[in-house]
Amino acid sequence: MVKAGGESTLTVVIAFAANFAIASAKTVAAVISGSASMVAEAAHSWADTGNEAFLLIANRRSARAADASRPLGYGREAYVWSLLAAVGLFVVGASVSVWHGVSELVGGSEATHEDYLIAYLVLAIAFVLESFSFSQALRQLRGEARELDRDLLEHAVRTSDPTVRTVFAEDAAALIGIVLALAGIGLHQLTGSAAWDAFGSIAVGLLLGVVAVLLIDSNRRFLTGEAPSPQIRDAAIAEIERLPEVASVRYLRMEFVGPRQLFLVASVDLMGDQLESSVAHTLRRLERELERNPHVVDAVLTVSAPDAPGIQGR
Repeated sequence: MVKAGGESTLTVVIAFAANFAIASAKTVAAVISGSASMVAEAAHSWADTGNEAFLLIANRRSARAADASRPLGYGREAYVWSLLAAVGLFVVGASVSVWHGVSELVGGSEATHEDYLIAYLVLAIAFVLESFSFSQALRQLRGEARELDRDLLEHAVRTSDPTVRTVFAEDAAALIGIVLALAGIGLHQLTGSAAWDAFGSIAVGLLLGVVAVLLIDSNRRFLTGEAPSPQIRDAAIAEIERLPEVASVRYLRMEFVGPRQLFLVASVDLMGDQLESSVAHTLRRLERELERNPHVVDAVLTVSAPDAPGIQGR
C-alpha cells in the first residue's frame, strides 16, 4: 500500500499556514477600508484555509492501510475530501464574492475609502506569502511532471494526487485574484467610483467559480474510475513483460484507486507449457513481484486463451 506522499502533506501545511495568516490580515483590512474587493479576497482566503484543512484530512485518511472492508485501501478518500474542498471554494469563495460585489454595485455607493494604503499593504504581503506557497506546489508538480515526461500544466490537470493539484490551482487563483483586487481598488481610488471595486469583487468570484468547477470535475473523474495515461499503461505492459515467465501481455486494465495508487488486472501468455498445477503458483508469484512497485496496490493475473488477440496498438 502506498502512503500519501510526505511532500504533498508539506505542500498543504505550508498553504494552510499562509492562507490563515493572509485571511486574518485581509479581514482586518476589509473592515478598515470597506473595500468590496478586499471583502472578496478575505472570503477567498478563508475558503482556501478551510479547504487546506479538508486536504490534510484527505491525506491522513487516504493513507490508511488496506483492511477486510477496504481490500484496495482508502486511497479514494483523498478524492472525496478534495471534492468537498472544491465545493467549499465554490460556495464560500465564489458565491460570497459575487454576491457582495453585486450588492455593492446595485447599492451604487460612491464613498471614497480613506485607508487605501492598508489595503495595498495587505495585498502586497498576501502576494508574497501566496507566492511562497505556490512555489512549493509548483516545485512538487514540476518534479513529478519531469518523471512522467509531461508538460507542467498537463500534469497539474492529470495528476492523480488531488491535494497538490488543489493547492496549485487555489494558489494560482489567489495570485490572479490579488491582481484583480488591486486593480479594482486602484480604479476606485483614481475615479472615485465604487463600481470598480465592486467589479473587482465580482471578477474574483467568477475566477474562483471557474477554478472550483475544474477541481470538482477532476475529482469526479478519479472517483468514477479514471484510467492512467497511455504512457503509464505502456510502462506497466513493459514491466509485466520484463518478468522472465511472461511471453506477452494480451489484456490489461488499470484504474486509479488513490493518489499514485493503481489496481492492475492483466491476462498474460506464459513461457513454455507449464503444468496446470504449477500455473496458479507462478501467477501468484508474479503478482507479488508486480506489487513490489510502490504504485501498484493490487495486481491480478490470469492466463490468456491461446487464440486471444494482442493488446490494441502493440
